[in-house]
Amino acid sequence: MSKKNFKGGLNSLLGDQPEKPKRGRPVTQTKELNSSSQEGTKEKETRATFIINEELLDKLKAIAYWDRVLIKDVVNTALQEYLTKKKPKPRPEEARLKEQEATQKQITTDGYKARLPKY
Repeated sequence: MSKKNFKGGLNSLLGDQPEKPKRGRPVTQTKELNSSSQEGTKEKETRATFIINEELLDKLKAIAYWDRVLIKDVVNTALQEYLTKKKPKPRPEEARLKEQEATQKQITTDGYKARLPKY
């Protein structure tokens, strides 16, 4: 009796198997990412971290709960209404560049630079 060669594993015994479809929701992100804060977000969205009064946050969560919407949708609606009434002027280019430089200095740690958004 001769020895059989099993170097190919199960695939050599079973033949080529069709590829299984991937599970879960398909990845639909087609936008170009400028920073890591945009990962997993929709077009024209980015992540931002804010410190907020606890009472305001509780009210936001209550509105989101009763209206059956996401907290981010409540915040976006509230900010949009506020900014529509306020009608702010665009920031001067100097102020934007100064802020970008300050952010650059904060992000540089131990001689390494993190990825910065491209403006």
